[in-house]
Amino acid sequence: MDISFVAGFGPIGRPDSHDFWAGRFGIPFHENAPGYFHSEDVPGVKAFAIWPLEQAAEATFGSPEWPADRPVPQAWIEFDVASPAAVADAVEELAGQGCDILVGAHDEPWGQTTSRLQSPEGLLVGVSFTPWMHEGDGAQAEGEADAT
Repeated sequence: MDISFVAGFGPIGRPDSHDFWAGRFGIPFHENAPGYFHSEDVPGVKAFAIWPLEQAAEATFGSPEWPADRPVPQAWIEFDVASPAAVADAVEELAGQGCDILVGAHDEPWGQTTSRLQSPEGLLVGVSFTPWMHEGDGAQAEGEADAT
């Protein structure tokens, strides 16, 4: 797998998370969905976001309940790869190495291709292609042709 960059990182939020991160650290957030606070204004990371556990569970398992047989994550990290096809390739590679893939490569309604697994520590890990984060670096969405 060839990781392009860390697309994002953040805590799996609790009710007091926004006050802590915005109030104590001064991070300017936008509330993209109820309880999902997102910032692209933290130097060194493309996105820093507080992701409520219920939303992480819904995005991963299709239910707002985190499965009782899985460690509850305290944080998430997303590694971006070069294309949607590279997400599928990474899933195949990771599964071949014995990783338990929670959700395979799929397209999200907002245009991102993503997959998820959990690290041994319980960190929720995404392998994704986030098109708007690759603008200007030559990456292409699957099926796009070069304009030559």
